[in-house]
Amino acid sequence: MAKCPKCGYKLKFTDWKPNCPKCGINLNYYGLEEKLQEEADVAEVEHAKIQKKIDRLKASFVGSPLTIARIFLSVLPLGMLMLPLCKLSYTGPSFEAKGEAVNIVKVYNTVSSLDFDALTTLMRSGTVGKGFIGYAVSMIAILLSAVMLIVSLIAICAAMGKKGNIRNIANNTVSLTLAVVSAVFFMIFSKNIHSVFPDLFSGSLGIGAFLYIGALVLLLGINIYLTIHKVEVKYKPCDVGGIPIEEYLAELEKGTSIEELHERMNVILAEREAVRLEEANRKLAEKKAREEEEFARKAGKLK
Repeated sequence: MAKCPKCGYKLKFTDWKPNCPKCGINLNYYGLEEKLQEEADVAEVEHAKIQKKIDRLKASFVGSPLTIARIFLSVLPLGMLMLPLCKLSYTGPSFEAKGEAVNIVKVYNTVSSLDFDALTTLMRSGTVGKGFIGYAVSMIAILLSAVMLIVSLIAICAAMGKKGNIRNIANNTVSLTLAVVSAVFFMIFSKNIHSVFPDLFSGSLGIGAFLYIGALVLLLGINIYLTIHKVEVKYKPCDVGGIPIEEYLAELEKGTSIEELHERMNVILAEREAVRLEEANRKLAEKKAREEEEFARKAGKLK
């Protein structure tokens, strides 16, 4: 059976009225104000947590001129991938010499349409096979490097988190390492194939590969600098019922009862309301004084 929340009286089936038969309190609304205040406390604590995340996010992007520069340097390597990463040229007795510049789009299209069974067969054929191993590794490595670059760009959102800068450095290091691996294995591929077909094939790294690696070095450098010289996050002050959020949480950890905290909140809010009313009355008095002065000035002109 249900009990009265105030006096503990055991309610009967015949006690259908909203008031307790013993103490007379309204069973529907008893403690409602306290419950609403507790819900308001929870809402304000959650708001404070979200506000801190927003403040860190803002600092990650516009916390200083260097964080703004980091955004540019994070996007710059993507543009470098659109430039020629390597150049291939083919010649032969039965066809004219043909040159081809390869960028990241060409690499992606090649990998997506690659016949891996045929590539596996080529890999077993001596020097040519070693060359095509380098070819496969080079393309896969540059694609993974681009993926890690995009991950790094997204990770900027959490750069001001507990391990945000370390995460950025790790992502940039992996992306840079994969780019270097791609370049090295492409040269292995080019050298091996050229040694077998010196008059038919030649390959070289394009300007895009060097600029891409250079842009990644700059990005890694600025993330290392921001890790050493940390940007200060400017947190917006938040409170719970007038008590600063840090103090409120500290009091809860100390074991202060919620009732005591609510009493302090009531005092703070009452003081704020008194200040607000005093300010409103002052502004109203100033407005009234200006109106009376204006009225007297107009009355003087009429006379």
